[in-house]
Amino acid sequence: MVAMIRKNSLSRIKDEKGSWDLVIIGGGASGLGVALDALSRGLKVLLLEKSDFAKGTSSRSTKLVHGGVRYLAQGEIGLVLEALRERGRLLRNAPHLTINQPFVIPLYTHFDRLKYGLGLKIYDWMAGSLRLGKSKFVSREETIKRLPQIRQKGLKGGILYHDGQFDDARLALVIAKTCIEMGGCILNYARVNKLTKDDSGKINGLVFRDLIGKKNYVISATSVVNATGVFADKILQMDNPEARRMIQPSQGIHLVMDSSFLGGNDALMIPETSDGRVLFAVPWEGKLVVGTTDTLVKKPKMEPRPLAAEINFILDTASNYLVKPPKRADVLSVFAGLRPLAAPKEGSTKTKEISRSHKVIVSKSKLITITGGKWTTFRKMGEDTVDAHFKSQGISKIESTSADKHLHGYSEEKIKGHLQLYGTDAKFILDLQKKDSALAERIHENYPYTGAEVVFAVREEMALKIEDFLSRRCRILLLDAKASMLMAPKVAAIMAKELGKDEAWISEELEEFYKLARKYLINI
Repeated sequence: MVAMIRKNSLSRIKDEKGSWDLVIIGGGASGLGVALDALSRGLKVLLLEKSDFAKGTSSRSTKLVHGGVRYLAQGEIGLVLEALRERGRLLRNAPHLTINQPFVIPLYTHFDRLKYGLGLKIYDWMAGSLRLGKSKFVSREETIKRLPQIRQKGLKGGILYHDGQFDDARLALVIAKTCIEMGGCILNYARVNKLTKDDSGKINGLVFRDLIGKKNYVISATSVVNATGVFADKILQMDNPEARRMIQPSQGIHLVMDSSFLGGNDALMIPETSDGRVLFAVPWEGKLVVGTTDTLVKKPKMEPRPLAAEINFILDTASNYLVKPPKRADVLSVFAGLRPLAAPKEGSTKTKEISRSHKVIVSKSKLITITGGKWTTFRKMGEDTVDAHFKSQGISKIESTSADKHLHGYSEEKIKGHLQLYGTDAKFILDLQKKDSALAERIHENYPYTGAEVVFAVREEMALKIEDFLSRRCRILLLDAKASMLMAPKVAAIMAKELGKDEAWISEELEEFYKLARKYLINI
């Protein structure tokens, strides 16, 4: 038995006559942004993701919708302006998934007040009418009130400013569902094995394998988009084995710990660490997410491992600012993601020298590749990519309308608790709980997630594996890896019932998930 949404997508692919306007490879932030924008222009769109939506980098961010204060300091004015505009649009189009998050920069010198205060006033001004709140100096007493566990020795006060916060993996799901509602065909666990070309060498489609049904499909397309993030080079080399490497992966890790280490509801921003980085400590889902790092790595991996040096750097830096220094034993989960930065000039190894702005490249075969960027600008990345489709094909451009598109579940009503993230879908989960009291029970006594959410994830959100639910439909793997392992058997049993799977499937899934979850634990 295959969940209905996926079954319908496969049926449509089998029955579809003629060519798709756009076939997108990759179901992370960039691929979903391309699909959303293309559908807003009335194009016929198919998106294929080899794993689950946002399985890679797109579920491992700092959970911030932001303009990028540090990019402003680096002089990337255009990037910050673009991100601030997109930040405002995302908070407007998905109020159920986003919040206005206050941040405080603690000040230990009077010069810091001048430097950071001026920079953030410029940040406010650049945001214009989409500003989330005015930055201002706050006294020493208010800084301590807002950040109860901040180091008080030498503290002069703080700068308060505002940015956005969101749930990255849930945003990916919401965009996928929005795309389906707009007429798009969106499929996870669909691996592209081959690009096809006409006699002139122009790409005219691809071959993909449904990894669940174990079948191959041949697809015709006007344009194919490579939106595979850190794996973009693999598709580029599928197109041209001699293609030059374009991606330089940069790893960023985050440590998750109890919220008591910072206290309060405000986030901490450390603007300049010992090696010139920025560090955030952000309240999220009842925990504290602390990160990130910026470490060049040689090869991309689907499950990158945090380095000991990165873990120590975050713990040491946090210890300089917090009353109670966090130790390795305090870390509930550690997760790592890879940024798809444009490869630097020959011989350069500094991540600072690599621009964070996105780039759209069209190869001789007309393969369109989108690289770089970040979650905040996912929609604009999509718009620029679809513009490239029209230009490369010599087709008259249809104007984008994605900037004002409300995303699935849109609701301005605030629901108490974690169901807020579901927006209007919360009603379906509550209805499931009313119909079956067993589904209203918590899967883990310390966390609010219920069996009804597992059922909903399978029926309505294309979840096919235990990991899909525990890592991305709810975020417990990232919040508390040990708790996720305790929840796994109950989740597996509910999913097996929904998917029509047997005990062998449950055993295999559990073994696979436990192996994964152990990677999110720190060896003390």
